[in-house]
Amino acid sequence: MMHVGLNAHLHSARAGYRSAGIHGYIDGLLRHLPAAAAGDPRDWAFSAFVGSANPLAIDGVAVRQSRLDTEPPPRRILWEQTLQPWLLGDFDLYHALAFVAPLLLTTPSVVTVYDLSFMHYPRVLSPARRLYLRLFTALSCRRARRVIAISHSTARDLTATLNIPADKIDVAAPGCDFGFFRPLPPETIAAFRRAHDLPERYWLFVGTLEPRKNLPTLLAAYAALPPAERLPLIIGGGKGWDYEPIFAAVDDYDLGNTVQFVGFISPELLPLWYNGAQSFVYPSVFEGFGLPVLEAMACGTPVIAAATSSLPEVVGAAGLTVPPHDTGAWTEALRRSHDAAWRDSARAQGLSAAQRYTWAETARQTLLSYRRAVGMSDNR
Repeated sequence: MMHVGLNAHLHSARAGYRSAGIHGYIDGLLRHLPAAAAGDPRDWAFSAFVGSANPLAIDGVAVRQSRLDTEPPPRRILWEQTLQPWLLGDFDLYHALAFVAPLLLTTPSVVTVYDLSFMHYPRVLSPARRLYLRLFTALSCRRARRVIAISHSTARDLTATLNIPADKIDVAAPGCDFGFFRPLPPETIAAFRRAHDLPERYWLFVGTLEPRKNLPTLLAAYAALPPAERLPLIIGGGKGWDYEPIFAAVDDYDLGNTVQFVGFISPELLPLWYNGAQSFVYPSVFEGFGLPVLEAMACGTPVIAAATSSLPEVVGAAGLTVPPHDTGAWTEALRRSHDAAWRDSARAQGLSAAQRYTWAETARQTLLSYRRAVGMSDNR
């Protein structure tokens, strides 16, 4: 019996729909690991560590609640670094599901890294959080038996930035819930548009308002279109940091009548927003994976994304990928989205390409990483 302990403290008790961020990745993995292990000749057992307020219950996974409420980051870090190492004496393998393993850990470990934005865009974090992640992520990856990246782009970044050997890194991309993110009936979309006073056609962006999302470039490209060729541009997402240039661009280009900021979109409504859009536009210059792109594709929405970091990996040939800072190319891509034949092709290809990303495959790749970590052959 191989007993794996998984630090799932970033599985939030207060999260909304299961798709969001690191929480969503942890949830999807935990729910599919037991099935992945069921076909393995070796017996596996899984225990997930969560905070005291988390009511997590998953068939095939034992849940161990901490006595601490670890939702606040300082408490979570305190638990990870001081209490957790003493709870791992009966485990064969430890999986740090978010960047950092305990400094005093003696159990063989695997660590998952989602991206290195805290290295490349450090201002998004407080100095203390930034220092913690920079030091402890690098140390955790070097000490781990295996490192799991959520994209080949993040895997390459781990080698280039932290000097982690490429042959030590496995890739387990996130999955998509195709029962939730899917094409919806026209009458459902029409009712949603009426309820939210939305136009028949619009372009959609979803993401936090921050510099790496590259929205000023998109707005410049949008402004370069003749007014008759502009669809309403809807920007969904909460304010992150250094977002003032985004609103300044709207004012500078006099786009206030056609660019609409709708704020944070609740995860439960995301499929409706995706389905209602003529195209989903994502000019971000850096993503560990780019989950909104996958979600839009799974909903049958044509995608235009930046040709950088992990985004071409996800989009493939299904949509348009555009040099992130080439305003003219973005203008032409927006214009291309008016082509009904292109949209039909991108919709069909996007739906097909999205099917590559399942939580069952995420769990299968994770289990392969566990096998390598404990010296088992990949052959079953």
